[in-house]
Amino acid sequence: MKFSEENNVSNNPTNFEGGLDSRKVGQNRRALGVINQNLVVEGRPYPCVVNKRALSERNDVCEKKQADPVHRPITRRFAAKIANTKTTNAEGTTKRSNLAKSSSNGFGDFIFVDDEHKPVEDQPVPMALEQTEPMHSESDRMEEVEMEDIMEEPVMDIDTPDANDPLAVAEYIEDLYSYYRKVESTSCVSPNYMAQQFDINERMRAILVDWLIEVHDKFDLMHETLFLTVNLIDRFLEKQSVVRKKLQLVGLVAMLLACKYEEVSVPVVGDLILISDRAYTRKEVLEMEKVMVNALKFNISVPTAYVFMRRFLKAAQADRKLELLAFFLIELSLVEYAMLKFSPSQLAAAAVYTAQCTMYGVKQWSKTCEWHTNYSEDQLLECSSLMVDFHKKAGTGKLTGAHRKYCTSKFSYTAKCEPASFLLENEL
Repeated sequence: MKFSEENNVSNNPTNFEGGLDSRKVGQNRRALGVINQNLVVEGRPYPCVVNKRALSERNDVCEKKQADPVHRPITRRFAAKIANTKTTNAEGTTKRSNLAKSSSNGFGDFIFVDDEHKPVEDQPVPMALEQTEPMHSESDRMEEVEMEDIMEEPVMDIDTPDANDPLAVAEYIEDLYSYYRKVESTSCVSPNYMAQQFDINERMRAILVDWLIEVHDKFDLMHETLFLTVNLIDRFLEKQSVVRKKLQLVGLVAMLLACKYEEVSVPVVGDLILISDRAYTRKEVLEMEKVMVNALKFNISVPTAYVFMRRFLKAAQADRKLELLAFFLIELSLVEYAMLKFSPSQLAAAAVYTAQCTMYGVKQWSKTCEWHTNYSEDQLLECSSLMVDFHKKAGTGKLTGAHRKYCTSKFSYTAKCEPASFLLENEL
């Protein structure tokens, strides 16, 4: 490899401040040409030689660019990047422009022309214009700020205030209700079990439950007793065929068993016979008791809707008025045979949701309620709309036991409140 001595001509520094001397420009151009001619190894150009493949194919473009060597041609892609980074790269753009003006020559012009006509994927991106992240418009930034300002409703911890109450069992209350959910299916009955009864029907069952609600109130029994009584009746009727004249006896014995399981002071058998207007004897009551516990295989301990109601009311932070309204709605549902298709937990959640909507006049179901009930608002609408319909008809017809019970001062005249009719629009 041999270098020409003419290369020594370009050793003198170029005077950028005072402009380019014509003699030096000529020498520089000549030196560049000699370098490109001499840098040839065995008939092949040296790797550092600039590839001017575009010149042979686009002579017109080259001539046009050479005619105006001062201005640098800008591609569409390059112009778009300059527009996006106009503010941050103003100084760099000025220096680049001055450099292009001061050192423009044929060699440099060829490089710019070749850059413009290369494929898009081959074009190098100036380092000053590279963007690691996509540019966001002003509207996108405003939308992100608005989304950050929206705070999601938190789920409240309803057990911490009862940490010192041993009866609240706050340490394992979640595990307890998780177990209730797993076994609640054992307390459910088929919604079509009445089809196997040949002498009784749904209407007779409704009459019996409505009467037991009044008996429960007259004996001033606990809420748990009423819910367990109805559960025992349905589970027994699902397994055993009963004639019409024995149906009331089934109800009395179911209440007796529930009282033995839930109450501290259990009504005596004579009181139950008396309240049934002596329709049955003591012997018949005890015999039916043995038949019932054997049919149920002594499985009396099951989670009823009341078990879930206490937990869900706590999650809703219910006051006395909301609590009474929720119990009024769910007792109306106990009378209806059609409500057997809903699980106890769903009945309890729907009663609390309907009571909230009735009191506040708007749909209300907080994240805390949804978390502790495991039911969304959409999952409760069907059951809730049925409860509103029962509420509207509670004071009419023959089955008004629950309505009369909750129309007294003892229950704060809860039954007189207006039903949430707007929920009927979502009836499925």
